[in-house]
Amino acid sequence: MSRLVMVSNRLPVTVRHQRSGIGLIESSGGLASGLHSYLAKNPGAWVGWPGLASELLSSSQRQQVIDELAKRDYHPVFLTRRLVTDFYLGFANRALWPLAHYFTQYPVYSQRQWQAYQQGNELFTEQTLHQAKPDDLIWVHDYHLLLAPEMLRRERPGQKIGFFLHIPFPEFEVFRQLPWRTEVLAGLLGADVIGFHTEGDRQHFADCLARLLGLGGNGRQVLVDGRVVTLGVYPMGIDSGRFASAGSLPAVRRQIAHLRRQMGERHLILSLDRLDYSKGIPRRLEAYGRFLKSHREWHGKVTLVAVTVPSRQEVTEYESLRRNVAERVGEINGQFGTLGWVPIWYLHRSVPFELLCALYRTAEVALVTPLRDGMNLVAKEYVASQENGQGVLILSETAGAAAELDQALIVNPFDLDQVAAALATALAMPEEERRSKNAKMQRHLAGATVESWAESFLADLKRD
Repeated sequence: MSRLVMVSNRLPVTVRHQRSGIGLIESSGGLASGLHSYLAKNPGAWVGWPGLASELLSSSQRQQVIDELAKRDYHPVFLTRRLVTDFYLGFANRALWPLAHYFTQYPVYSQRQWQAYQQGNELFTEQTLHQAKPDDLIWVHDYHLLLAPEMLRRERPGQKIGFFLHIPFPEFEVFRQLPWRTEVLAGLLGADVIGFHTEGDRQHFADCLARLLGLGGNGRQVLVDGRVVTLGVYPMGIDSGRFASAGSLPAVRRQIAHLRRQMGERHLILSLDRLDYSKGIPRRLEAYGRFLKSHREWHGKVTLVAVTVPSRQEVTEYESLRRNVAERVGEINGQFGTLGWVPIWYLHRSVPFELLCALYRTAEVALVTPLRDGMNLVAKEYVASQENGQGVLILSETAGAAAELDQALIVNPFDLDQVAAALATALAMPEEERRSKNAKMQRHLAGATVESWAESFLADLKRD
């Protein structure tokens, strides 16, 4: 029987040096977390980087990593420090990531980093070919591996190869700035099915194919070297049942009780993101400051819990952002806080699942306002967690999730006064309206799970 071979930049576990030797730590975010429930029922092989530069492992430790990962059918791609710097932190996250999110002032276009990106994709391709049998389904994920589909196709012309992009695909006038734009498009076209979160992303990609490569079609299929490549829209879901039922876990109940003791009678607003400039965290804090300035009746009655999960700390822009966020938190607390009230509780660290679920359940408002986001699963997790239907979601119109969660308070994240007004609306929203909005969104999430997302994509990939 054919099996599924997943290929992504990171494995579902990270290798770490520990006192007792080499250890494996479960990944807390990203693709592995999103596919948690699907993979439990549909195991397959997984190819990815284990998170440690190869120079940090002796030959015996490297073999130990290979053997331990093989027990889970995980297969490591070992990257040198140079490739981590130039392929992952460099081209993937200093060229592709900012370009895809429309931060056109940030991309660094380096020939050295482009060559490292090619080399990295070649290493992932080699390991994938080593693990995948000719009749297996290969599913490549995200912007780190845009060249891998074509590399795989070159070696296995008859293989079923799928690719899914988890970040936005930018419109033509933005994408054309990339010096290696045609090479990237050609790399993606090695796949049989190319998936996107939104119709807008699919349209942008089809437009780039037409204008840069002269490839027409109906926007949903394109003919490449005698092959039909399908361009599909597959909005990624979550394991809604897992979040809906998490309130029954004793550890979550303890965290909820602790949060409520800490909050007292105050209303909790939740802001939770990976620390990234695409999330619009400084603007969100400024909007909260405007809310406090124009709605003094809420002083002492509301607290924003702002959680930022550390990310890509080696990239200059991220360290600058971290300082900016901390400074803005200090400014707002200094301007509005009193001896008995701190307007913002700021946590810059990872959040375990139990605390995450407790925050979702305790927060009366979730403020999810990225400047640009492929999907944003935090918005979906928050809605799924509303057992009593009390929470109100404020969601950016530029997040992919906005196309599905249309009962949220949809805002323009660049309009700070609108975001501030949405906070006032959310806090004053009648209980019946809150319940009605959440019930409609929860019904959608229950039918659009991460499992149905994967099954829909793979059904198209299996189709002849």
